[in-house]
Amino acid sequence: MIMTIRGHDTHEIARNSQDWPDRQLKMEPVSCTVDSDPRVGDCVTTQIFVERPDVMLFQGSARSVIAQLADASVDCIVTSPPYYGQRDYGVRGQLGLEDHPQQYVDKLVATFHEAKRVLKPTGSLWVNLGDTYWSGKGKPRGDDKKQKHRRFSRPQDKAGIRPWCAPKQLLLIPHRFAIAMQDDGWIVRNDNVWYKPSPTPDPVQDRCALAHEYVFHFVLKRRYYFNLAAVAVPSNGKRSTKPPPSVWEVASGHSSKVHPAVFPEELVRLPVLATCPPNGILLDPYCGSGTALVVAIKCGEGRHAIGIDISEQALTEARGHLPPPSNNQTKDPALA
Repeated sequence: MIMTIRGHDTHEIARNSQDWPDRQLKMEPVSCTVDSDPRVGDCVTTQIFVERPDVMLFQGSARSVIAQLADASVDCIVTSPPYYGQRDYGVRGQLGLEDHPQQYVDKLVATFHEAKRVLKPTGSLWVNLGDTYWSGKGKPRGDDKKQKHRRFSRPQDKAGIRPWCAPKQLLLIPHRFAIAMQDDGWIVRNDNVWYKPSPTPDPVQDRCALAHEYVFHFVLKRRYYFNLAAVAVPSNGKRSTKPPPSVWEVASGHSSKVHPAVFPEELVRLPVLATCPPNGILLDPYCGSGTALVVAIKCGEGRHAIGIDISEQALTEARGHLPPPSNNQTKDPALA
């Protein structure tokens, strides 16, 4: 299995992804202008942050690092991008603080458009997204009763362009994103609902409390890799098992991680087992504290993982959570 990292200085570096450290690749930080598209940004710098037999971590913007990966080199992509207007990570070029939600959606779609080239034709893309409301109340003051991490000037606190950005409006960002992905050529297989039995308190008096997010499953082709046997659930019908339902009840759980927005390992297990084959490579372009990478390695069978994040702090934490390297390798590809 060959992994190629494409530089912007006209050279290409080919390496065996099952034996990454033997070559001791040292890719110098690459500064480049991605393009003039205002949805992407101006200048980015990428560099290898961690390199070991089963995991590579890159620091840089998602799109700039993906642009350096080889065609059809990744088996599946599992990620949870920063949600719109929910966190300020204090990093230049971060996603989620765009003035208008459409700019946020456009950036995500542009990144995953580049990911099409990197994902194998039989691969899957899983994207976890939550929604938010437009507030329009102005700059926040005092304590936030809902979220302690929201004490910053959020884009949705400003006066917005109606009718989309009206006060109290649920922005429907997850499904606007999914429709935009369809328009870009992706096939939506599921809009799985992540139901949280013990969600973050939502102290409102004029609507239902939010207790769910979405995990979209996208593919490129009609036929793709999906190991149903690995994720099937018991059935009382004629067959002993059946496909898992599209509503996943997974507790948010309490985490000791520094990263303020962590999704649980159990949420990632199904995508990994179903769509990352043995000896396959998982990519998380917004890896944060590394949950998807950790699950891929823990699931064994020779799986590898690539993580990308713009934040050095997040990558440092991700590195600390990685399980020990494993040399276990298995071959068992199957197409749905």
